[in-house]
Amino acid sequence: MSATTSVAAGPLGRLRLDHLGFAVGDLAAAAEPFTACYGFGVLDRFPTASGAPEDGVRTVAVGAGGIRLVLTAARDAGHPAARYVARHGDGVRDIALGTPDAAAAFAEAVRRGAEPVAGPAERDGVVTASIAGFGDVVHTFVQRPGPAAGGPGPAATGLYGIDHLAVCLEPGRLGPTVEYYERALGFAAVFTERIVVGAQAMDSVVVQNDAGTVTLTLIEPDTGRAPGQIDRFLASHGGAGVQHVAFASDDIVRSVGLLAARGIGFLDTPGTYYDLIPGRLTLSRHSVDELRDLNVLADQDQDGQLLQIFTRSGHPRGTLFFEVIERLGARTFGSGNIKALYEAVELQENRSDATR
Repeated sequence: MSATTSVAAGPLGRLRLDHLGFAVGDLAAAAEPFTACYGFGVLDRFPTASGAPEDGVRTVAVGAGGIRLVLTAARDAGHPAARYVARHGDGVRDIALGTPDAAAAFAEAVRRGAEPVAGPAERDGVVTASIAGFGDVVHTFVQRPGPAAGGPGPAATGLYGIDHLAVCLEPGRLGPTVEYYERALGFAAVFTERIVVGAQAMDSVVVQNDAGTVTLTLIEPDTGRAPGQIDRFLASHGGAGVQHVAFASDDIVRSVGLLAARGIGFLDTPGTYYDLIPGRLTLSRHSVDELRDLNVLADQDQDGQLLQIFTRSGHPRGTLFFEVIERLGARTFGSGNIKALYEAVELQENRSDATR
C-alpha cells in the first residue's frame, strides 16, 4: 500500500493549503508590495491564531482568490517569528495546512514520525497544532469553524492561487526530506529531475499531498560540481528554506504586463531562447513575440504546456522571490522548467557580477 493510499481515508487525507505564514521585521513594509504591486487585498476576516497586539505580535493577512498570506511581526526576540527573522531575514516560516480536525491530523502525523512543535490549541474559534517541516519552517494544521476566507476573486493582476513552493535543502537532505513527507504526511513523489548546467548541477524531487493541493519542489545542490545559486541561497539564508512561491495566473501575458507596470521586476531571458521556441513546441496560447516582450518562459510535458516567469528578488539577502505561472494542461513539471529557472538566475547573477 502506498503512502498516499494509506492516508486517503484518515485525518491526513483532506489536507489543503490554508495559508503561507511569513515572519517579517517591518509589517507595513512587508505588506506594501503585496497590496500595491501584486494587487492583493487585506483579509480582515481571516483569524490566524498567531498572537495579538497585547502580546507584542502584529499580524496582517493579505490575499486574493485562493492566495492567503499571513505576515507576522513580533517585538519579543523569543517569539518564533522574531527568531526566524533574526536568523534568515523575512521569509516563509509556516506552510499551514487546512484540515477538518487539527488535533487528529497532528496526532496521526506524530504517530507516523513527524516532529511535534506545538500541540493542539484554540484561539478565536481556530484550532491549530504544528509539526516540523524542513529547516526552521513548520507546518501548522489549521481547523476553522467555516471555510477559509480568501479574496472574492482573482487579484486585479489576475493571480488566483498558489501553484507550488520551491525549497532549497542542504546537500544530502533531499532523500531524507522526501522520505519524511512520504512517511509523516502521506505525500507522494510525483516528479524527479537532475539538472546539469555547465559545471553546476542540482537534484530535485516534487512532492504532493494526495489531493494535489499542496506541492513542494525540493532541491539540493550537487557539491561534487561547482557552486551555484542553490549553494548561495543556503549560505545567504542560513540553511534550508523556501526559495520562491509560485502564483497561478489565468493569463500570464496580462498578469506580467500589469505587475511590471506596478513596479515588479522580472528576470531577463536571452533572446536566443525565443528564437528556438518554434523548434521546441507549438504554443497553444500567446505568441512568441508576446512572450519575448515580457521574458516569459514556455515549456510542455505529456499533458500540455505551461508558461512561467520569475521575479527579481527584493529581499536584502536575495533569498526570496516569486514566480507567475499559467498552466495550459500541464499537470507536472516539464523537463525544462527547473533548468530554465536555474539558467535565468545564473544569467542575472553573472550580469550583476560583470557590472560591479
